[in-house]
Amino acid sequence: MTDNKNRIPSSEKGAVDDIVTLLEIEAIKQLKARYCRHLDTKNWAAWREVFAADFVSDTSEAGGAVIIGADKFVAFTRKNIGKAWQLTAHQVHAPEIELTSATTARGVWALNDVVRLLPALSLNAYGHYDETYEKIDGQWSIKTSKLTRLREDMITPIFSLRISERLRNAGARLARRSTD
Repeated sequence: MTDNKNRIPSSEKGAVDDIVTLLEIEAIKQLKARYCRHLDTKNWAAWREVFAADFVSDTSEAGGAVIIGADKFVAFTRKNIGKAWQLTAHQVHAPEIELTSATTARGVWALNDVVRLLPALSLNAYGHYDETYEKIDGQWSIKTSKLTRLREDMITPIFSLRISERLRNAGARLARRSTD
């Protein structure tokens, strides 16, 4: 005999599904909040934990590169903005998150980040993260992330300068040549 007291009436199943969806979306929002906090506080071990092992980062449209593997991406980021004087502030907002299955999702986040490139030079940039997520052992992880930029401003104590796409691409080519 089935105990009907613990069964959800079919008329309420849709509401329960909606609640589960909202809880999963909130878990992904919390994941992204940890991403920003651990990156900006340079807590590299904790930051690594937000990524799937086979994470793929694509910053090619923002002048960067494609990096495959969470450990490689964390090491790359730490090398490039990991010094104590290289302060960063990543703020993400207005998430558009869609569950694509019980264990996968995708999302787009508006981004404003400030990165100190040199002691008297900072980048203030605006753009988007386009990401996918995977739920592994009950925990959401970032599976892929593509960064696009809408605007980049270089800021010094004396002046600020908007960086055009043409100038950014030229600088990216020069930086790639110097690291090859």
